[in-house]
Amino acid sequence: MIRRLAPYLLVVLSLAGGLAALSIRPATAEPKRSADYVVVVGIPGLRWEDVTEQGTPNLWRLAGQGSIGSLSVRSALKPTCPVDGWLTLGAGNFAGWRRGTPVTGACPPLSVDVQRPDGIGAFLPDLDKQAVQYNQQSLTWGAVPGALPEAVRCTVAVGPGAAVAAARPYGRVDNYEPQLPADAKKLLERCTLSMVDLGTVSGDDPAVRQTAAARADAALARVLAARPDKSLLLVAGLADTDQASRLHVAIADGPGWQGGWLTSPSTGRDGYVQLVDLAPTALTALNKPRPGRLFVGQPATSVPGRPEQLPDAVTFPADADREAGAQETVATWFFGVLAVVQLGLAIAVVPLLRKARRHVGDEEHVHRPITGIVEILLVASALAIPAALVADLVPWWRGSQPGWLFAAVLAFLLAAGTAAVRFAPGFRRTLGPLAMVVTVAAVVVGLDLCTGARLQLNGVAGYSVLEGNRYAGVGTVGLGVFVTGVLLGSGALAQRFARPWRPLVMVAAGGIGVFLVGSPFLGADPIGAVALTAGVCIATALSTGGWLTLGRLAAATVAGVAVTSVFAWIEMHRPPAERGSLGRFVEALGGGTGGTTLQRTSKSILDALVGSPLTLLALIGAGLLWLALLRTWGGLRRAYGLYPSVRAGAIGIGVAVVLGGVLGGTGLDLAGAAAAVAVPMAALTALRVLDHATDFTRPPEPVPEVDAQGVGAA
Repeated sequence: MIRRLAPYLLVVLSLAGGLAALSIRPATAEPKRSADYVVVVGIPGLRWEDVTEQGTPNLWRLAGQGSIGSLSVRSALKPTCPVDGWLTLGAGNFAGWRRGTPVTGACPPLSVDVQRPDGIGAFLPDLDKQAVQYNQQSLTWGAVPGALPEAVRCTVAVGPGAAVAAARPYGRVDNYEPQLPADAKKLLERCTLSMVDLGTVSGDDPAVRQTAAARADAALARVLAARPDKSLLLVAGLADTDQASRLHVAIADGPGWQGGWLTSPSTGRDGYVQLVDLAPTALTALNKPRPGRLFVGQPATSVPGRPEQLPDAVTFPADADREAGAQETVATWFFGVLAVVQLGLAIAVVPLLRKARRHVGDEEHVHRPITGIVEILLVASALAIPAALVADLVPWWRGSQPGWLFAAVLAFLLAAGTAAVRFAPGFRRTLGPLAMVVTVAAVVVGLDLCTGARLQLNGVAGYSVLEGNRYAGVGTVGLGVFVTGVLLGSGALAQRFARPWRPLVMVAAGGIGVFLVGSPFLGADPIGAVALTAGVCIATALSTGGWLTLGRLAAATVAGVAVTSVFAWIEMHRPPAERGSLGRFVEALGGGTGGTTLQRTSKSILDALVGSPLTLLALIGAGLLWLALLRTWGGLRRAYGLYPSVRAGAIGIGVAVVLGGVLGGTGLDLAGAAAAVAVPMAALTALRVLDHATDFTRPPEPVPEVDAQGVGAA
């Protein structure tokens, strides 16, 4: 009994104990009061390419003395138009203003009815219906417009956009001016929190954008002249202006904000902050309590590491904006083409499997050249996503034709990788190609995690900060590829060991994988780690062969639940600002807002199912498995019988991607990324098993008959 439970106990002790020691780190001290006043200046549409020393001297000087970063302007609606950006600022949560018609081109001008009944403040009569009720009843984030002004005694708003952000939930703005007065010092000193709308920078014409940016910069000069002493000034690009999502300017200047990168626990990456971080940043600087359940962002901070020369420093956020913008289009084409290629290969493999099945046991069967070509194409298609990750080592997005440049880099990497696998000594072995490809996949993602996940950040096969879902660690595509590499790779490795040692091999390899995915310093994905743990437990239970008996299932379930509980305990004992998705979900359940979280997750799953090309890859892979490979003539059943550890790894992948997709709200995206690597290798392995069937089914040599004189019969 102890021997049977040893692998599962090892899963619990090694993974849970090791990750507990790694994940618990000293609590980060809360930022202290740093200012008596906070002035938020909003310039929707302003990007770093608009900020130049000659064209916008005040912005340039402010960026030189303060901290800078790239601002993700995600809101509850797409695109984030200026009114949505201002509303999100005031809510401290992903919010949106009700739209009469969908935005299909440029965002409409900000047009809000601002009434001034007393000449001091203002009233927004449409706020309740168009924003408060809409966000509470129709959107899934539970945003409360006006949560930021409700947290301070009084606010000042200049301009209609600022009025949207400064309005309390019932529509009242404490102090309002439609335009910045010539001498604004007394106005900005009236309240501890002021918001100023300096207009919008929009369009694609560089000359038009420079004119708008220069106009905003001239108005900023008056803000700087009237700025109160010991104040924190936040300049933010607040919103997009059309369908194209971009990164925008974020500058913080004040005591303690000199010459660094802006960052936030909500992004976990230096140089990046979210729009929803601005509200908690303002309250923290003023030493005001934050309405924790209403705000989803975290206070921004300044960290060192920025280049000393401002032109060099500005290059980084401007380059990140170009890469993120190019990634969105190129990624859609990449996964679409990959789905078409894999569909074509699936169609081509079926007749080859049938022909190979008819020749099983035929020693005269000759390996057809077409089969060799298909095998090479299967290897190349399985290496496509790892190659796309590596392609980000080359700055293809800086070219005039970024899509074509990416395609050229990808083609070179695929050719090199496929040739390396094809001419490796173990290629002719049945499991040789599978073992090499999944090892490459796991190593590429693993090394990227160990070096800061820079290949996945805004990468074609990574995640885009424009989506606002992840800024650091392992993304959905990377996790799917890594799960496949770890579980199939450990299965192929375990197959080389004696049966009693195979569970320990699976646990050892799986433990390293869970460590990389779950560590807050590396993958930073507790839900992904839980999903991978479940896959490792099932794979460990099946690695010696046989069926998933009730006893094996119970032991694997206990191990998985134990590790999941440890992850949840770790998350809940970390500071609220540093909790991951699992910790936030547990907190939501405890706080009575779990229904909203589940509703939001369900919507994310539906959106991913409908709008992601990875769904096609998942469906193509499932179709090939069910309609061909797992049929009696498909060869994969035979492969699983001969290599039970590989079968165990494949089943573990299925468990991990289903669980990860449901808990993470990614639909079939995780399964699609895993299938893009696993299914081509499964098809190649099935072809190999059928082609090498005589190696396993050759009948014994006949024993010569011996006559009475001891001479063999003729």
